[in-house]
Amino acid sequence: MLLVLLSLVAMYRIALPGEPTIQCGSEPGPSPEWMVQHNLTPGDLRSLQVELVQTCSKKDCKKEDFSILMNISWILRADASIRLLKATKICVTGKSNMESYSCVRCNYTEPFQRQTRPSGGRWTFSYVGFPVELSTVYFIGAHNIPNANMNEDSPSLSVNFTSPGCLNSVMKYKKRCIEAGSLWDPNITACKKNKMTVEVNFTTSSLGERYGVIILQNERTLNFSQVEEHQNKPTRRSVAISVGEESEGTEFELIPYFHLCEPDCIRRKGPVGLCIETSGPYPPDNKRTMLGGWVPLILVLLVATWVLAVGIYLTRRQGRSTETSFPATSMLLPLIKVLVVYPAEVCFHHTVCRFTDFLQNHCRSEVILEKWQRKRIAEMGPVQWLSAQKQAADKVVFLLSSDAHGLCSSACGPNTGSASEKAQDLFPLAFNLFCSDFSTQAHLHKYMVVCLGGADIKGDYNALSVCPQYRLMKDATAFHTELLKAPRNVTVKKRSQACRGSCPPL
Repeated sequence: MLLVLLSLVAMYRIALPGEPTIQCGSEPGPSPEWMVQHNLTPGDLRSLQVELVQTCSKKDCKKEDFSILMNISWILRADASIRLLKATKICVTGKSNMESYSCVRCNYTEPFQRQTRPSGGRWTFSYVGFPVELSTVYFIGAHNIPNANMNEDSPSLSVNFTSPGCLNSVMKYKKRCIEAGSLWDPNITACKKNKMTVEVNFTTSSLGERYGVIILQNERTLNFSQVEEHQNKPTRRSVAISVGEESEGTEFELIPYFHLCEPDCIRRKGPVGLCIETSGPYPPDNKRTMLGGWVPLILVLLVATWVLAVGIYLTRRQGRSTETSFPATSMLLPLIKVLVVYPAEVCFHHTVCRFTDFLQNHCRSEVILEKWQRKRIAEMGPVQWLSAQKQAADKVVFLLSSDAHGLCSSACGPNTGSASEKAQDLFPLAFNLFCSDFSTQAHLHKYMVVCLGGADIKGDYNALSVCPQYRLMKDATAFHTELLKAPRNVTVKKRSQACRGSCPPL
């Protein structure tokens, strides 16, 4: 009897089809199914996700032997059309200095007999492949096979993915990042020895023999020193740099000049503190030290108490005055963070700075401009910088103008604020990076287009037509109203003075 039951179970297992798995291979051209007419075709995917993974083909891997690849996972939609599904095709386009394109086809080993797994979950698959480069925008698209017939809508799903730079915890192990110093720990200490001198200590690397140390204050260089190291091994070095007496809030920047990445190696930056004296010529007088420590504290407390009392008095007085004059008051809203993106041909001083002044002085805005953050862009890379500013900004404004280079030169002076001064044009990169948001109302509210001097949307940027458009100064009131509606994602902070001292008066 037992043998009969075992035989029946074995026959039942043989009769049941196995669960589908995938077998993937390269398919750069169109799928053969596209040339065949189908009466019925499967639907689209339910979801598509991308993340970075480290892989290694060797048995014993070191960090530098790892490859950085995409892990692309997808979920099939649970409907009756899943029975027609044969394969899923994934194509990846990378946009950076050079454009790349490749596709894989993942065939399902068994036909689908159920809309969900026997366990009840949805059918989920993943493919690890497509090497990832630094700071690159990738467009990943996927569709099921057999796909729709010719001249019919082909259901597909796509996502955008931006790879990080060398400071990322995964990407820093790429060979190019290691050569740029991503694994180098300089262990920097920087402090003021006295009013006129800053001391910077750091550990050198075997990757290079020359280092630059800059002392900055509000992005302005106070002094610079260069260090040479010829021992080809990590060595602790110290450099003293002279600064002026007014050097509060200073920062240091350590610039390595390694052989394989000079001058674009990874820089280190941080604040300058006060040096702690570990020894002195005479033992301290404890009584005098205690007295010297208490007197400033008492003075500070007295001043703080007086200021607090005056503030309470003025607040109450202002409150009574407001209650008698106005029936209701409104709280002062925080500043609106606005990222302004403009083409290279727009004159900076004649157009961009004046528009910036208008935002700051009339629209309660804190403006983000690439011109004032070039060092930050160089550190992070333009793609990462744009992604970070998009997250931080309440509004993104695409500024278009009919400026001519002749007008720019006559208004700004020769070689001042003209397009030739720019190191790069971030407008096309920002457009490609943000354009995926234009298709959804949930993200479209964040973008605005401002046209100056008869400018209009044209050429490769027609996708901007779906964004709200304003012509200044004709639509100034409507633009101001829409800007104030933006939800703030930052707290009240000091107003930006980016263009002060750099713009001509309005």
